[in-house]
Parts: sequence; structure tokens; C-alpha cells
Amino acid sequence: MAALIDRWIYVFTAVLFITAVLIGFVPDSVTKVGLVAAGKRPPFPLILHLHAVATGSWLVLLLAQTTLMATGRSAGHKQLGLTAMVLAPAVIIIGIILVPTMYHLTWVTVHAVPGGLNAEGQARLDGQANVTLNQLRNGLLFGFSVFMAMRFRKSDLATHKRLMILAPAAPLIAAVARMEWLPTTMPNSPLSLELFALLLIAPVFAWDMYRLRRIQRAYVIWFIAYVLIAALVLLAWNAPWWQAFVPHLMGVAQSGLNLICAFRPR
Repeated sequence: MAALIDRWIYVFTAVLFITAVLIGFVPDSVTKVGLVAAGKRPPFPLILHLHAVATGSWLVLLLAQTTLMATGRSAGHKQLGLTAMVLAPAVIIIGIILVPTMYHLTWVTVHAVPGGLNAEGQARLDGQANVTLNQLRNGLLFGFSVFMAMRFRKSDLATHKRLMILAPAAPLIAAVARMEWLPTTMPNSPLSLELFALLLIAPVFAWDMYRLRRIQRAYVIWFIAYVLIAALVLLAWNAPWWQAFVPHLMGVAQSGLNLICAFRPR
């Protein structure tokens, strides 16, 4: 029985991740598509669709890879693994483009209303600054996890496979944030999102602890990075200095007027 669980716990984790994404994003996406159709929000930018395709493909790849190993088809696993070397950079590059795109969209929207920026618009910008913080967090943790997994690909397969499983766990807070029926500390703090992300990896971590009687080093590597970056996010969340810095980071502090004039309805 233990050997069976050893093989299939990673498949279960991949399915758990995909389930969380579907539960979080499908109802939210349906609602937003309806708002776009009703003219109550701007259409989704192309880069957002590409982001959805790339990250969804990564989760499907993770499920395929874990299933291949669980069924003893290691040769197929190695061949398919080459896809990750292309897909991982694509996920990161698309994310780098997505972050300023979504902030610029919010910036233009709140400044293009008659009368200019109001209190409601400023609150939206402050909220988008927090979203930007989480997007940067997700990209850093995903990129770090995949990079470390590739380093161990030949020297330590046990660490490699666990880091590949852990790579998409941190970005899953985007799905958790859309589950409004869960207990939450939002919008005051993202702590609840961090805890739910850890909960998603709890089954595989608990099983490894039971079987190995120790913490496998993939978890040590990942958790140190996770805690350090999460601490920075908690420090910057809702902080006035961060909300003041983001427009400069996104390149709209000086060029904002040009953006507003370009997109203001005539």
C-alpha cells in the first residue's frame, strides 16, 4: 500500500492543484466575461489569455509527468520533460509582460473618468499595487523553484521531482484569492492566502515526512525562499511607501498623462 501511495501521491497533488485552479478561476472568469459583454469592464488584454494558457499548460504538463512516472513510463517522462525547458521560460516571460500591462490598464481606467482620479480610483490603484506585489512574488518563487529543480535534474532526482511539484504551489494563491467563501485576512493582509497555499502541499509533505522520517531537502530549499519572499510581501502590503513606489516601477509616474490622453474616451 505504501509503495502505491509513493507512486500516486504526486499525481494526487497535481490533480489537487488543477482542481483549486478550476474552483477559483472558472466562476470568477464567467462573471468577468459577463461584465465585459455588458460593457462594464474593459476587454481582457491578449497577454492575460496567454498567461492563462501558459500556466494552465504547466499544470497539465505536471499532471502528465507525474502520471508517466506513476505508471512506470520513465522514458516518456524524460522526453516530455524537454517541454518544461521551453514552457517554464515562457511562463516567466509572459508574467513579466503581464504585470505592467495589468497595472497600466488599471491606471488608465481610473484616470480616464470625468473629473480625473477620485477616492474610489485611488483605492483601486492601491489594490492593484498589492496585486502587483503578489504577481512579483509568484514569478520569483516559480522561477526559483524551477531553476533549482533543473539543477538537481541529474544529481538528485528525489529533490528534482519535489521541487517541480512545489513550483506551481506558490502562484496558486491567485486561485485561492478568488474563493471568497474561504476564511480570509484579505484585503488587510495576504496571510490567509499564504496559509492556504501551504495547505495545498500539506498531503505530499506529510506523506514524505511519514515515509522518510525527515524533511527532504527540496522542502527546506523551497520553504526558506517561500518564507523570505512572503515576509517581504507582508511587509510591503498596503504600505504607503510601496503604493507610492509602484507607479515609478511601472513607468507611469512620469508618462501617466500621456497614457490618460491616449485612452480617454472622446
